[in-house]
Amino acid sequence: MDLFDQKLKQDMQKTAPLAERMRPQDLADFVGQTEIIGRGKLLREAIEKDQIPSIIFWGPPGSGKSTLARIIARITQSRFVQISAVSAGMKDLRELLKEAEAQRKLYGKRTILFIDEIHRWNKAQQDGLLPYVENGLVTLIGATTENPSFEVVSALLSRCRVFVLDQLRERDLEMIIERAVTQGFSGIKVDINDETMRYLTSLSNGDARVALNALEFAIGATEKNSQGKVVLDKDIIKESLQKSHYLYDKGGEQHYNLISALHKSVRGNNADAALYWLGRMLEAGEDPLYIGRRLVRMAVEDIGMADPQALEQAVAAYHGCHFIGMPECDVILAQCVVYLARAKKSVEVYQAYGQVKQDVRQSMDEPVPLHLRNAPTKLMQDLGYGKNYQYSPDYDWQENQEYLPEKLKGKRYLRD
Repeated sequence: MDLFDQKLKQDMQKTAPLAERMRPQDLADFVGQTEIIGRGKLLREAIEKDQIPSIIFWGPPGSGKSTLARIIARITQSRFVQISAVSAGMKDLRELLKEAEAQRKLYGKRTILFIDEIHRWNKAQQDGLLPYVENGLVTLIGATTENPSFEVVSALLSRCRVFVLDQLRERDLEMIIERAVTQGFSGIKVDINDETMRYLTSLSNGDARVALNALEFAIGATEKNSQGKVVLDKDIIKESLQKSHYLYDKGGEQHYNLISALHKSVRGNNADAALYWLGRMLEAGEDPLYIGRRLVRMAVEDIGMADPQALEQAVAAYHGCHFIGMPECDVILAQCVVYLARAKKSVEVYQAYGQVKQDVRQSMDEPVPLHLRNAPTKLMQDLGYGKNYQYSPDYDWQENQEYLPEKLKGKRYLRD
C-alpha cells in the first residue's frame, strides 16, 4: 500500500460511521454470542486452531455476523473479500474466484469470501458458487437474516456449518455503548445516565448498529453544556432514532414467528399474551387484513364447534378492518383476539378433516355408491343409479343406508 492509499484509508477511518469505527478487531472485544464463540465452544476452537469450515451465520440485523466474519479472517490470517448478494452477480463472483485462485497460487493465501444477505442470491447463483466451496478454493461465510433451510440451496447448505446468532441482550448493548462513549468520540465528554441508557438499549431491539447510529447522531446534534459535556436524555435519543425501531419484516422470519406466537397464545387461552403479539404486529406496520384472515382460521381451527359464533366474530372483524382501516381498526382486532382467546376450544372438526384429507388422497378413485348417484336419464336408471335410495324425510331420518364408499364403510371422523 503506497502512502496515498494509506492516508486515504486513515481519513476514511476517521470519518466512518461510529458503528464501523467501533467494530471489534478480535474476539476479546466482541460482545455477545457466547453460546457459539465462548471459551470451549466449537466455533471458538475452530477459529483458534485455524480449522474454519464454510459457515452460514443466521441472525437478526446488528447481531455481529459481518464483524465475526472479519475477526475470523484476521485471526486465521486469511484474505477477506466481502460482497453483497443484493448488488453482486455471477460476473462479480467469477472475477473474485479468479483472483482467489491467483492469490492461492502466487502467495499461498487462503480467501474467505463473505457474502452478506446470501439469501438474496437465486438458485443458479448459489449453484455457481458450490464447486469452489467444495474444492476449497474459497472458505464461504454467508450471512442471512432468513432461515437458511428455506433460502439456501440444500447442496450448498450441506457443505456449511450453520451458526445461529441471537439478538443482543440489553446488557450486551450497554457494554457496546459504554465502550463507544469512552473511545469513539475523541475530545468529547459524554454524559448518559442509566435511565437514558436503558431507553436506548430497549428501543434498539438487540441491534448494535441501530444503537450506535442513534448514539452518534444524538451526540453530534447536541450542544455541550457549560462544563463542556454532551448530556443525553431520553427525548434526544427518541428524536435521534427517527424511524420505527421495531424488528419486523413482513415477508421474513420475524413475521412468521410473531403470527405463530399470536396463534398459540389464542389457542392457549392467554388473552393478555395474544393482545401483546397482536400489538407487536400492528405497531410494526403489519397489514390488518392479513391478521384478520388469520383470526378467521383460528376461529375454525382451534375453537370450531365449541363456540360457532367465534367464526362470525372473526369474519365481522375482518370486514370491520376493511371498512375503516388503520389505525382505527386496531381495537376491532383486539376485541376479536380477546374473544377468541377466551372462547372454549375444540379441534374436533380440524382433526376430523385432517383424517378426511388422508383418506381422500388414498381413495380418489373410489366410486360413489349406486344408491347415492343421481339418475336424470332412463339409461342411468336402467344402470341402477339411485336404486334403493331411502329418502331421509320419509324415514324421519332413521333410515339405514351407507353414505361412504365401500372401502370406507362405517368410518367415523367425528365424535358423537
